[in-house]
This record gives sequence, C-alpha cells and structure tokens, in this order.
Amino acid sequence: MTTLELTATAATLLSGGKGLLAMDESVATCYTRFAQAGLPRTPELRHAYREWLVTTPGLGDFISGAILHDETIRQHTADGTPLVQLLDKAGIIAGIKVDAGTHDLAGFPGESVTAGLDGLRERLAEYRRLGARFAKWRAVITISDKLPTSGCIQANAHALARYAALCQEAGLVPMVEPEVLMEGDHTLQRCSQVTEGVLRTVFHQLHAQRVALEGLILKPNMVLPGAACPKDEGVDAVADATLTALLRTVPAAVAGIAFLSGGQSGQAASARLNAMHTRPRPRVPWPLTFSFARAIQQPALDIWHGESARVPAAQQALLHRARCDAAARRGEYTSALELADPCTREGAS
Repeated sequence: MTTLELTATAATLLSGGKGLLAMDESVATCYTRFAQAGLPRTPELRHAYREWLVTTPGLGDFISGAILHDETIRQHTADGTPLVQLLDKAGIIAGIKVDAGTHDLAGFPGESVTAGLDGLRERLAEYRRLGARFAKWRAVITISDKLPTSGCIQANAHALARYAALCQEAGLVPMVEPEVLMEGDHTLQRCSQVTEGVLRTVFHQLHAQRVALEGLILKPNMVLPGAACPKDEGVDAVADATLTALLRTVPAAVAGIAFLSGGQSGQAASARLNAMHTRPRPRVPWPLTFSFARAIQQPALDIWHGESARVPAAQQALLHRARCDAAARRGEYTSALELADPCTREGAS
C-alpha cells in the first residue's frame, strides 16, 4: 500500500466528526472488568459482550473505527458472519491491537517495555487478510520522583517506531500510543514535562525509522495530574496543558490525534475533549478526536449483567457515550446531553 492509500485510510478514520472505540482489552483485563461487574468469567460471555458491542444499532453514526483484540477479529456470530464484516456493514473500520503487553525492563526497576516485535511482520499480514486496516501498539510510561528514565523512554519509543514501520509496510495505518499513566501524585506540570519529553523521543524515532507521518495516528494521554495529586485541576487547565504539549512536540504532518481516556470517567473525558475545541488557542494542524475504552464501555457493561434481555439498554448506554464524545469532538458537548443518559432511566440498572 502506498503512502497515499495509508493517508486516505487515516483520513477516513478521522473524518465525519467521529471517533474510535477501543475494545481491544486482553482476556485478563476483560475478566477483571467482568469480576468488578459481578459477571462470570467465561469465553462464551466474553464473546457475547464483544458481539453486542459491534452490533449496537447506530454506532457507525459516531464511531469510525474499532480496535479489536486478536480473538475478536477471528470471531463470528451464530450464523457464521464475521464480526469484522458487521463492523464494515456499519461503516466502521476494523483495527487490531498487535503488541504483546508490557514486561519489566531489564536494568530499570519499576519500568516496563512493550513486547511483540518478534514475528510481527507475519502477524500483520494475517490481520490484513482478516480485514484490519489499522493497528495499535501501546507503550506505558510511569511517573514518580525518579521516573521515567531516559532509557525507558528510548526503549519504548524505538519499539513504537519499529512497529509503525512494519505496519506501513503491511498496508496498515499505525496508531502509536505512548501512554503516560495517571497513577501517582504528580502535578499537572510534571505530567506536561514528561509527556513532552516522551513525544519528542517518539517522533525522533519515527523519523529515524522512516515512518510516513501522514499515514499515522497518534493516541496520546491527555495531560493530567496524577490520580492521587492533592491539587484538582479544572477542565480548561487540562485542555490548555494538553494542547500546549502537543503543539510543542507533534509535527504538523501527523494525520491526526485520538486521545485515550486513561482511567478518566466518561463525563470527564468528554468535558476535557470538548474544552480543547472551545478554548481560545492557536489553530492546531491536526484533527483531535477520541479513542476511548472504559470511558465509553463501562456504563453499558454495568447495565448488561450478562443478560440478553438487558442488551438493548446496554447498547443505548454505549451509544449515549459515543454520542457525547462525538459532540465533544465538535465542541458541542454540554451537561444537558448527560440528562439523556439511559443509565438514569427506570429499569436500566
């Protein structure tokens, strides 16, 4: 696939005022969320969950792409229809998580590096045959008094760049996700400093590995204080700090930016994304959208309870959060939109 074709795919993912649904949780993560919701941890229930997510009526009105797990891209409905085909019918482009998770980084206590480069070229070719048109790789950066180290940032940035180069070789748009975690008591200013340093290193490595930025989507964290930080920061402060960090570090050639939610609540993530589109600021060169997981899925999961009779209500909750996030992308999100939340309706819980 040429750079022009990769650019066209990226543009489609970022167009129409829509965003992306990240539903690529590992089996372990999915089971953790099931346990928290009081659901049995079985493969059958996991399959049912993924199936009703992708078959939510109207989802394609707000979602342009869905990031899938390896098992999901291979799954079918009871009548044999591939889930990827159902996404395509809804106008949603299928993507695939291709990293193999984080592992301890030798010589760097408390830090990790993402694995999965071994055999990646062959796996990417298979995923493309299965219908994927973009991919995702997540790196994890921890903040503390002494972390992150330069060695950790360099190792993860190099892996992200090698992954991205292999994706483009295979005809898949790479989504590059260097996530600076919310865990900790660090300030907004400290998160901003680390985020800028991480992004500078990532783009240096992407350039070194000859990755075409026009055919790449960045999936960064918003700049946030740590979850245990005693100082609360307002929506506008987060929006301003995030945009400043991006404008200082992200080349204009990048196709677009799709924020991760990173443990934020659905309403907080929507409000902060909205502020980025309404605050007085310099014009940014890239579209800003969302690629949320829990911030979209959690209310629906809480409603479902593993019961088929509750699927329509759960799907409405999913659609509600997707609608709110799409409105935030346009700078049109308001608290009034939350009044239509199906979670508050009688019988939905």
